Amino acid sequence: MNRRRELDALRGLMLVLMTVTHLPTRWAIPAGQPLGYLSAAEGFVLLSACLCGLVYTRQARSAGIASMRRAFWRRALVIYGCQVAALVFLFTVIALIGVSVDQPAVKNLMSFYLQHPLTGLLSGLALLYQPPLLDILPMYVLFMLASPWVLSHGMRHGWQGVLALSLGLWLAAQFGATRMIYELAVALTGLPVPLQEMGSFDTMAWQLVWVLGLWLGNTAAVRPQQMWHPGAFPRWMVAAALLLAFGGFVWRHVVGQAPFPDDAARALLLDKWLLGPLRLLGLLAWIVLALRFGPALARRLPRLGPLESLGRASLTVFSAHLGIVLVVLAVFGEATPQRPAWVDAVILAGAFAALLAVARVWNGRNAARALLARTPAPVPMQSAAHPQGQLVVVRDGRAAVNALPARRQVGSRR
Repeated sequence: MNRRRELDALRGLMLVLMTVTHLPTRWAIPAGQPLGYLSAAEGFVLLSACLCGLVYTRQARSAGIASMRRAFWRRALVIYGCQVAALVFLFTVIALIGVSVDQPAVKNLMSFYLQHPLTGLLSGLALLYQPPLLDILPMYVLFMLASPWVLSHGMRHGWQGVLALSLGLWLAAQFGATRMIYELAVALTGLPVPLQEMGSFDTMAWQLVWVLGLWLGNTAAVRPQQMWHPGAFPRWMVAAALLLAFGGFVWRHVVGQAPFPDDAARALLLDKWLLGPLRLLGLLAWIVLALRFGPALARRLPRLGPLESLGRASLTVFSAHLGIVLVVLAVFGEATPQRPAWVDAVILAGAFAALLAVARVWNGRNAARALLARTPAPVPMQSAAHPQGQLVVVRDGRAAVNALPARRQVGSRR
């Protein structure tokens, strides 16, 4: 299916930013939230949903809703498999290294599993226990499972109701709905996994980012001229978006990563895990700017091949980056000022070399599969005896009648 190269390049950029911020080097914290109080996670989730909306809308229009639904579910199964593989790698290889060398970074990362190994394993497979770094793929699985109904409803009945419901769920999350649901589940089932071990992202809040992405992708598939038209947004909206984006950028780089260092209540307005109101407003501002200026910018920029390659293999590259980060944590531990800068540079260079190699192999494999699928299978040559004593040769769908040897023809007349 056709993809938009600029979306792949942007997803590749988000993967680069996530890798830099997740690897324990001296550059992890300075590289976080470079555009303001927005992280690579918001961009990655939004772009992934946008690409899903674009691709699966086309599939639904060409092959039907049922085909689109099956494709979503197959993808959800693949993502679940990646999460299981990451958990197994963490619980075996990384746990063995971390415990044997007494690595605090690893022991803190998987403290619940080390204290309750069986509960940790089973609840991890059920996507309930989500160690740090391994808490975004479970959210993706849930979103992919729900997306067929969301997308099909939007295609059939419009997006107003879907967006209103999604906004309502986000608003409920701001007032503690997730914790209330968790406490009810504990009271009814005795759920043994603490809430803080069930992932940092509040899924009820972050579903709004996914729904926005699905809507944008669906619009790009159905009405691309309207979506990418320079006049799609009024001037006042573009001006407000510019002001918000610039203000957030300056605020982040003047104040630092914590917008309200001494006020936890106000910090919730920009909270990443809860997707606070001001953070959501900043995301919407960047969406407006990307839609308004992105197409013209993409036409003027050269092709960003490495980023496109990473973006095309986003799930594989994301999973590989998790493995690399876990290995680096197990071997080197957390970043410290005492570690030489050249060691951090080697870690980053080696990580990106490995990720580019993974992307190249994966994309090459997919390209070979696509070429094989488009190549028509050769028609086997068949032969049959003609009733008149002649040999009928069927080659490439065409029949040719060849005379049999003379003695055999004579014998046939007898």
